[in-house]
Amino acid sequence: MSEMEQPAVGVTRQGRVAVVTLQRPKRRNALSLEVTRALADALAALDADPGVGAVVLAGEGKDFCAGADIQEFTTYRGRPAPEVEAEGRALVELFRTAWRLRTPLVARVQGNALGGGCGLVAMCHMAVAASDARLGTTEIRLGLFPLAILPAVVHAVGPRRALEMGLTGRVFGANEAERYGLVTRVVAPEELDAATLSLAEELAGKSPVAIAVGLDGYRAAVEFGPRALDMENLLRVVAFLSDDLKEGAQAFLDRRAPQWRGT
Repeated sequence: MSEMEQPAVGVTRQGRVAVVTLQRPKRRNALSLEVTRALADALAALDADPGVGAVVLAGEGKDFCAGADIQEFTTYRGRPAPEVEAEGRALVELFRTAWRLRTPLVARVQGNALGGGCGLVAMCHMAVAASDARLGTTEIRLGLFPLAILPAVVHAVGPRRALEMGLTGRVFGANEAERYGLVTRVVAPEELDAATLSLAEELAGKSPVAIAVGLDGYRAAVEFGPRALDMENLLRVVAFLSDDLKEGAQAFLDRRAPQWRGT
């Protein structure tokens, strides 16, 4: 199937791991409106599927995602403002969907992850990058500031670093991205697939209740800081009353692998 015929975003399954792949390699997996909406829909559907324990976000071909489709930028000046706003809103909804996920999302990063592609890396809970990957928020080179992805980047690397990235548009390597906190693991290119799948399978093998409640608690801690303590205590009650905790404790005592029920 040619790139023109295949869907912009593909989903495959490997056990309890779902792999969501951007499928526009000839356009370096650029983020068109179609891609943005399809990606948000795929993530929401997988998050609602109890058979999915972790999701990998990948890009087909040489690059993870080179950002926005720059050819579209040349048309904005003559388009109606509501139309342009709708495209931005689609990107906002994608990042909002990712922020609300109760299923771990892991980026598999190869080649270039620039502009919006760097934002996709930032929106994931974890990211495994090939050692030769290149990242950066390069919009300033086109006369833009990376506004739509800014909250995700600030969350990933902190305010001052995010500002530096946005103002300079500098492209940097995977090891520097790891020091920033933008990626969580760097591996040799030939090890990227195995390392990403291994991490996703590790996460998918954990208690679904503990993972979901943990991500809820993480969001609360980030959004509300010390004010989240009461909510964290309520989430703790949910976890302590779960069948998964009872099974996990019993499996530990029996020296066997737990059989999670997700309840």
